[in-house]
Amino acid sequence: MLTYVLIGSLLVLLGVAGLQFTYMYYIERLYKERIRHTKQLERRNGRLRRRLDDAEDLIAAQQVILEQHGIGSSSSDEHWADIID
Repeated sequence: MLTYVLIGSLLVLLGVAGLQFTYMYYIERLYKERIRHTKQLERRNGRLRRRLDDAEDLIAAQQVILEQHGIGSSSSDEHWADIID
């Protein structure tokens, strides 16, 4: 009778160990996927940062051109006053 109890407890312990290993592999896979996703987000962030820098440079260049032609720094009300006169 004691043999059957020991065999049963052995099988229960093997099942628990199997569940722990399965959970460990699951957590490891999630960790690797999270690392991959983080790297992907960092690459996307870099591309967006470069596009933003290019857009800011373009806006600054356009502002310089507008100021050279006398447009830009004054308010829109002053422009309309000049047009109406």
